[in-house]
Amino acid sequence: MKKIAKYIPLALISAVLVGCATSAITGRKYLRLVDSETINQQASVAYKEFLGSNSSKVVTGTAQATMVKNVGNRIATATQQFLTERGLADKFNFNWEFNLVESPDVNAWCMPGGKVAVYTGILPITATEAGLATVMGHEIAHAIEEHSVAQISNQMALQLGGAVLGGAAQISNSKSVGIFNQVYGIGGNIGMLSFSRQDELAADRAGIIIMALAGYDPNEAVQFWSRMANAKSGQSQPEFLSTHPSDARRISQLESLVPEAMKYYRK
Repeated sequence: MKKIAKYIPLALISAVLVGCATSAITGRKYLRLVDSETINQQASVAYKEFLGSNSSKVVTGTAQATMVKNVGNRIATATQQFLTERGLADKFNFNWEFNLVESPDVNAWCMPGGKVAVYTGILPITATEAGLATVMGHEIAHAIEEHSVAQISNQMALQLGGAVLGGAAQISNSKSVGIFNQVYGIGGNIGMLSFSRQDELAADRAGIIIMALAGYDPNEAVQFWSRMANAKSGQSQPEFLSTHPSDARRISQLESLVPEAMKYYRK
């Protein structure tokens, strides 16, 4: 085991040399060994399976379901405009979908390619359209910042070891899809990918910019997370917050990010 572990750092360094990328909003560097389109296609399949297996729980025709779609489309339009202005639109050929799912879980997620699910259990905490935009902006930020691509690429580097020396282009799509299924737990909780605290804080920063681009006041993000902190006080932690930073750290960072986000605020 020690002999194998000894070569992992070399494999990761080699992978960085052939697959380093820069995120679209925060400018973070990340490992990118997998073709995004392949991952987006696999996410689309997984999302369809999720909706099919929960068809009786997908909410349609209600004011809440309509709000989820309206907020999502508003954010998607603003985000695509932002990416187009920066010459990045071709990199994010998302086929957006937004669905409300009947569930008591306090949760929401966005899979690669813009496949979004919001659970009814989080709506009492979002409370307002701007609160919902905070949550959806944060989750969409994970996709735009390609946090899933980075995670899958990291797993590739560890599993394939020296194979990354040949370059990302030589890694087969079947291997990337296989790792996608492992990371996302296909057949289990679709979309429940656990991001690092660093990714969560990056998604907070990108998300508050995204909601501002869509015309939602960034100050509302601070209010939402304050409500979230109060809602889980003395209770078990929602899955939505499983790897998230502490409430105090998150709220403090968001307060410091409001001035930056206000530069993007389009009323």
